[in-house]
Amino acid sequence: MSYAYLFKYIVIGDTGVGKSCLLLQFTDNRFQPVHDLTIGVEFGARMITIENKPIKLQIWDTAGQESFRSITRSYYRGAAGALLVYDITRRETFNHLVSWLEDARQHANANMTIMLIGNKSDLAHRRAVSTEEGEQFAKEHGLVFMEASAKTAQNVEEAFVRTAATIFKKIQDGVFDVSNESYGIKVGYGGIPGPAGGREGSSSQVGGCCSN
Repeated sequence: MSYAYLFKYIVIGDTGVGKSCLLLQFTDNRFQPVHDLTIGVEFGARMITIENKPIKLQIWDTAGQESFRSITRSYYRGAAGALLVYDITRRETFNHLVSWLEDARQHANANMTIMLIGNKSDLAHRRAVSTEEGEQFAKEHGLVFMEASAKTAQNVEEAFVRTAATIFKKIQDGVFDVSNESYGIKVGYGGIPGPAGGREGSSSQVGGCCSN
């Protein structure tokens, strides 16, 4: 299937916040509760539609452990969007957002769209971070915000699609030079299949889920 644009995403945040689960829910519509740690970087892809245009999302899921931080940093370059994830039941994952944001701002292009996701909204009874705190942090740092649940799929689709819609609007507004692939955007060619076939819901997964 051909695409109008390909957007590269990176998923970042502390280990155990559910980054791999969010990706798996988005690409495969399934939740895998077994926790294998992501080693380095995993990959997934899916086609979506923004304003009647087919968009391919190429998503890099990164390891949250400090020991992999240098590998993660190399993936900021060439990313059009980032999903910055914390766990609403673990206060320390929210406290570490500033550090992740500093990394992103230092290593990514200045126009990268960052979506802040408070994951595990299905565990509201164990909530340690209020929705208002998440909203306030996003507002202060110019991020898009929503709470989601990789387990129930609540807002997972919306998080990836809304990020893509924001990137698409930036293209229309002339913010990105789409001929420069270092911005994480690739212009598609009509009628030519995208890499990996570009099937709806297609994905390539390495290793386990739910690691981080």
